Amino acid sequence: MQKLQTRAQFEAVLKGPVLARTDNFAIHAQPMPLTTTGEQSLDPHQLALGAMVPKRWAKRAVTRNLLKRQIYALSSHLLEASRPRAFVVRLRQNFPAQKYPAAASQALKQIVQTQLLSLYAKARETR
Repeated sequence: MQKLQTRAQFEAVLKGPVLARTDNFAIHAQPMPLTTTGEQSLDPHQLALGAMVPKRWAKRAVTRNLLKRQIYALSSHLLEASRPRAFVVRLRQNFPAQKYPAAASQALKQIVQTQLLSLYAKARETR
């Protein structure tokens, strides 16, 4: 698996359809390869993944890092793709601070893992 790194790569994938949504996440997909002039190209035979966790929805850096680590760690569930694609997992809504007061609590980790597994399962079904 390779990571999306440039703004152009993220924008190209975000133009693609939303494959699946959960309460807090959405996943976009685009067929490979994503090439634009003057930038490094991605290997068209591998899965590419990017994570978007805006400050608007996750105020603390600890929380943003936790979410990104979870997104990339659970990405092996996307590796079962029949053809190479580029994906962007996007946080689309915040987690309520009243329910998850700690920036990286065990309860937050558990709900994020549950939602991401559900998101990846839905994405596999729609392909």
